[in-house]
Amino acid sequence: MLRDITLGQYYPVDSFLHRLDPRTKLFGTLVYIISLFIADHIWAYAAAVLFLAAAIVLSRVPVKFMVRGLKAIVFLLLISVSFNLFLTPGRAIFKIGFLQMTWEGVEIAVFMAVRLIFLVMGSTILTLTTTPNQLTDGLEKSLGIFKKIGAPVHEVSMMMSIALRFIPILIEETDKIMKAQMARGADFESGNLIQKAKAMIPLLVPLFISAFRRATDLAMAMEARCYRGGEGRTKMKPLCYERRDHLTYLFYLFYVIAVLSVKIVL
Repeated sequence: MLRDITLGQYYPVDSFLHRLDPRTKLFGTLVYIISLFIADHIWAYAAAVLFLAAAIVLSRVPVKFMVRGLKAIVFLLLISVSFNLFLTPGRAIFKIGFLQMTWEGVEIAVFMAVRLIFLVMGSTILTLTTTPNQLTDGLEKSLGIFKKIGAPVHEVSMMMSIALRFIPILIEETDKIMKAQMARGADFESGNLIQKAKAMIPLLVPLFISAFRRATDLAMAMEARCYRGGEGRTKMKPLCYERRDHLTYLFYLFYVIAVLSVKIVL
């Protein structure tokens, strides 16, 4: 299950999306997420499907690799769908005690499940096609306007980049600790939900110790290299828009027009 988490991982391959400016991909991800929340019609979701399919094809990342990341949100997905199915008032389909499934609940649950799946896959494509360094530079450039009001843009971008970079590292560390404890007789699979939660407690202690140790090593490495923030620092690879980025922004415009048209007309 832990190795199924793809958010924060980078998939090295030469593709159209990998060559895009990170600012272009950040803006596209933001547009896509906003469009999912304002979409309230099946045709708007159809446009979102086409957008996501185009991104997957242009990224050249295997679809199985992306779908594997959805296993990590199955529990959250089931909870969200269940609450919408049985707690939404409307025309009843059937009723068992105080639980009642309605047609309106089915519709909202389906849209909520699709929205959550698309949200995870859209965000995953960003991290799969963008290195942590590119993501930091892109965030810093995109939020550059906030520097004028004294906001610590570089520091925030650096923290977000480090957090994303630590996700696959901590997943690998957790997997190693679990295998080591299972070899000594630990059982993480059997029992009910409460017993499984109790079995995870011995796993959390060494994981937190390892995370703090890695954070300390990273801080010492940054201090040893005289890191003092982004003020006055130059970039080894300065960000520069190219023709493909302008074409991608044009595609974003068409997508936004399509979603808004569906929302206004239908």
